[in-house]
Amino acid sequence: WISWFLSSKGNEYFCEVEEDYILDRFNLTGLNTEVQNYAQALDLITDNLEEDLEDDIRGSVEISARLLYGLIHQRWIVTSRGLAKMSTTTDSPPPPFPKFQTQLEKYKKADFGRCPRVLCYQQPLLPCGLTDLPYEKPVKLYCPRCEDLYSPKSSRHGSIDGAYFGSTFPHMFLMVYPHMIPSKAPPEGTSATAAGGTAALPGATPSTSATVPRRLGSVGEETPRDGRNSALGVGGNVSTANAAAKAEKYMPKIFGFKINEIAKLQRWQGATRDR
Repeated sequence: WISWFLSSKGNEYFCEVEEDYILDRFNLTGLNTEVQNYAQALDLITDNLEEDLEDDIRGSVEISARLLYGLIHQRWIVTSRGLAKMSTTTDSPPPPFPKFQTQLEKYKKADFGRCPRVLCYQQPLLPCGLTDLPYEKPVKLYCPRCEDLYSPKSSRHGSIDGAYFGSTFPHMFLMVYPHMIPSKAPPEGTSATAAGGTAALPGATPSTSATVPRRLGSVGEETPRDGRNSALGVGGNVSTANAAAKAEKYMPKIFGFKINEIAKLQRWQGATRDR
């Protein structure tokens, strides 16, 4: 079932969770209260489900299995075993079953997409949830260079529940692999016009530039592409600094706790705006 799930269109963001991890009931603590048909959904994931279920019941179990695997996936990708598996390279011995790419490999290949911000120079993105609770917010994409969030280009990916990745993953990932943290300086050989804000994404044309992922002006709120936001009072003679002071900023967290250096910077930014 897991191989089928990972091979399905729209599930490219997910990685393979080891069966040993799923079978250890300690790792699934509390999930039985969040998932209907928990026992049957777990049997389906581990290929132990009986085949004589009625169609309507099986359909309900399928939905529960997707939810259960997503919540297990959120826990798996921030464990030491999960992160260690993410560092697997193609030089490893071939597994007995089809090998699915790890999150590190996907990040290096920019399979999650690239940042649409010009001054990020097509920085690869990482999936991120705005909450750890299911059915609240869809998955977003985090840029390690500008430290902002964007919506996936594909509607299939944009409909994935953000809880399946959680709010911790991208920041834990970069802490474990600090060499993957991009420099804030422009890449060598970058055209000077990009720094002046007049260059588009490499290879982009005016007709295709509008198809990049949409940037979030605030958490869970998309900003119009022309830069105006009537709710914040931007436009006309209104100061954009006052509007920026009202905008909600994305705060990176690990297990619900703010990351120290980023939190310190944002406290300074907030204090400067309040002067």
